[in-house]
Amino acid sequence: MSPATLRVGLDLDGSLESLGNSMTDLADALDDTGECQLVRFRTLTPARSDREIRPALRALWAPWWRRSLGRSIDGLLAPVDVIHVAGLCTPPTGSIPLVISVDDLRPLREETRTHLRINQLRRAVAHGALLVASSRTASHEVLEVLAVQRSRVVVVPPAVPTVATTHDGRDLVVNVTGLADRFLAVAPELVRFAQSAGSRVVALTSYEVGQRVRATGLEVTVLARQEARGALANARVVVHLSDGARFPSFAIAALAAGVPTIARDTDINRELLDGAAALAPADDAVLSTIADAWANESRRAIMVAAGRSRAVDYAPATAARAYVALYRDVVRGWSS
Repeated sequence: MSPATLRVGLDLDGSLESLGNSMTDLADALDDTGECQLVRFRTLTPARSDREIRPALRALWAPWWRRSLGRSIDGLLAPVDVIHVAGLCTPPTGSIPLVISVDDLRPLREETRTHLRINQLRRAVAHGALLVASSRTASHEVLEVLAVQRSRVVVVPPAVPTVATTHDGRDLVVNVTGLADRFLAVAPELVRFAQSAGSRVVALTSYEVGQRVRATGLEVTVLARQEARGALANARVVVHLSDGARFPSFAIAALAAGVPTIARDTDINRELLDGAAALAPADDAVLSTIADAWANESRRAIMVAAGRSRAVDYAPATAARAYVALYRDVVRGWSS
């Protein structure tokens, strides 16, 4: 490895978000630093452009890689100094350090816990992999569940895809991730408020939660997560209703777009959003917070300015600089 150029193998089958593939955004931002020579590849799906290499026998080894078993990926890629993955596959490496972003905590939680994911990550760490949590709060959960050494988990926020600025949005957009019952409990009040303001409630949900919302008969427009960009482009206020299992990329994208954003007052939201989004201490405080963010123009101006400033901390360029520093530290530690 030359002092100036770091050769990085980056798995693009990583953190798939509603706003786009954050690993692709990270790859482009890493290229822009001029400090990396990227080898782009995919562990689960076929290559989609000429810029991506096609690991030999990928389809054969992928099921094994989901358990951190099987053939080392070293010989299937062009020579690199470090490999970074963020998805379901954590392929073993031989002489190359492996960095694994753990952006989704749902498989590690009691209600959805699968020994497959837990054992996979423990096995990877036992072979020298470094885990990357998306926040300090998430890192504590990873350490508690996996029971690995603290030194094997670091914190680097993922790249939040760039979005356009929202102009003259009219919708009350609620991003529902993991708290369907709470959303259904407050939805009637949200609908009444939106109707009184000449607006509508738009819920971004999974297919299953969307079915439950439709079954209530409430006047809620349900959109799939893949329609997140369109929803954000028409939002006047965003409500981020999440169980904290995933990094709040949609909420941060809303801040970047200049949309006043409200979230529950939780550990992860205090860490990442406090001072930029309005944090509601309880469900019954959400409505009054929405009303203020909706109609109080001076409050809206403050929230927009604070939100845009905070969103810079999670832009692809910011994530790329943090990852370049991490890659260099990992390579130095591996070779020393």
